[in-house]
Amino acid sequence: MISNTKHPNLWRAALLLALTFAYVAPLVLGLYSASLIRDAMLIGLMALGLDFLWGKTGMLSFGHATFFGAGAYGAAIISTQLGLEPAMGAWIGLFGGIVLAALIALIIGYFLIFGGVRGSYFTIVTLALAVISQHVILTWSDVTGGDAGLLGIPPLVFPTMEGVRPLAPLAEYWFLVSVVVAITAAVWLICRGRYGTLLRAIEDDERRAQALGFNTSAHLLIVFVGSAAIAGTGGGLYATAVGVVATDSINLVLSTQAIIFVAIGGRGTLVGPVCAAVAVIWLEQKVTSINVQLWPLFMGALFVLTVFLLPEGVLKGAEEVASRIFRQKGEKK
Repeated sequence: MISNTKHPNLWRAALLLALTFAYVAPLVLGLYSASLIRDAMLIGLMALGLDFLWGKTGMLSFGHATFFGAGAYGAAIISTQLGLEPAMGAWIGLFGGIVLAALIALIIGYFLIFGGVRGSYFTIVTLALAVISQHVILTWSDVTGGDAGLLGIPPLVFPTMEGVRPLAPLAEYWFLVSVVVAITAAVWLICRGRYGTLLRAIEDDERRAQALGFNTSAHLLIVFVGSAAIAGTGGGLYATAVGVVATDSINLVLSTQAIIFVAIGGRGTLVGPVCAAVAVIWLEQKVTSINVQLWPLFMGALFVLTVFLLPEGVLKGAEEVASRIFRQKGEKK
């Protein structure tokens, strides 16, 4: 899902391979390993939302875990504390969490974007938003559970021949993977068309886009709210899949990880951050199983190497390597 790629057949094959792996993982690796991939892909939706904002408009948010956490906590609180029927509580909670994430972005984004806040100032304010949201979760413990979090979040239910009930683990995995794939494809299609061209124009020179008659602030707000809704969807689905939500789903560490996922996967590639989230979280599981203290060092080294060796991310770096190989083969002929 990289626009204007030099080797479309290569990327089609790579995407087909990635999709095949995502769907057959539980059959090959087992349900436990597949659940890790499932959780990583849902966190990858937060990275996708950040890449939609940062990669397509150039506006870096350092607080996207706020929206992921809003989706997760919104789904948890609505489904467990409002006395809703279990059959519909999870679905109402999920949509409520998405709306909450989008509403927070709409309110904050309106004042920031229409107030002319751009660049590093926008990043700093979103960083403060992440700190404030975590403080709210900890202090409003009667509702959010504080440090202990919230337990017993009901899973999504679906109509079956035996009545309305949760999906089997394998079916649930395939459903969630399909949701991630569909959202990623939808964002890619949006950015591939005329709207994507407009966003690139705004990123390149916002004043020029304004001179051409576009309300750039409105478009930036739409993207900001959309990116928050994507992150909130990931958070809400994560809460219903895992059944637990805690402060690690809204803290500053998760926001930092989202930025790292985008940087490693390739800013603006959309699919890259989702793949990077899966790969990095899988690596984290393997490294921490050896020694927990090794992971921060390993993660820092991985990020530094990526910045220096592949500054545009792994996917674009791989494309550049492929271009050189094909160029050398062409010269030999």
